Amino acid sequence: MDDARQADDARPATGRPDWATIPNAVTLLRFLLLAPVCWMLADGGPDPLDVILLLVWASTDWVDGLLARALDQTSRSGAILDPIADRIGLAAIVLTLALIGLLPWLALALIVLADVAMVVLATGAALGGRIAVSLLGKVRTVVLMSAVFAITAASAWAPGLVPAAQTLLWIGVGMHVLTAVDYVIRARLTLRAAPEPAEPPSRR
Repeated sequence: MDDARQADDARPATGRPDWATIPNAVTLLRFLLLAPVCWMLADGGPDPLDVILLLVWASTDWVDGLLARALDQTSRSGAILDPIADRIGLAAIVLTLALIGLLPWLALALIVLADVAMVVLATGAALGGRIAVSLLGKVRTVVLMSAVFAITAASAWAPGLVPAAQTLLWIGVGMHVLTAVDYVIRARLTLRAAPEPAEPPSRR
């Protein structure tokens, strides 16, 4: 009975589960689009259709946040799923671009190492609600997604602009590393600030 009451209390006033929202459905679409996007990019290199599909994939990150605010459907599930979708998606697309020679492997390595550091050292604090997404983190995501799109579009329509797009990517990579350092430091600080559990009374 207590478990059922707690489950009901965890649901919004609408009676739906926390995860059952339109914004979360858009985030799920971002997951589902990832494999086709990567496959098309790797199959002979970027072409105009690949660029359009990549733009649709990237736009879901903006659309789910817009819908969450417009429909008042923010949720704890969405706050967890959205950054996971971003990290997995960017890593997969950056890997694909590296495989077809449009992106330096060092950039991929730095992105992956920063993500691993955040997962290992800051995930607990993030899931516990002790640290929130920073402005730097939001700008970093925009810059990286814009750079990935610019590299793909330049490769399809104006190959001479690929180096300029890669410069934007390096800016995003630098911001990604700084964001990881910021999250890890804030996560460590929250752990130090957390009150120590009270010791159980001794029995004699």
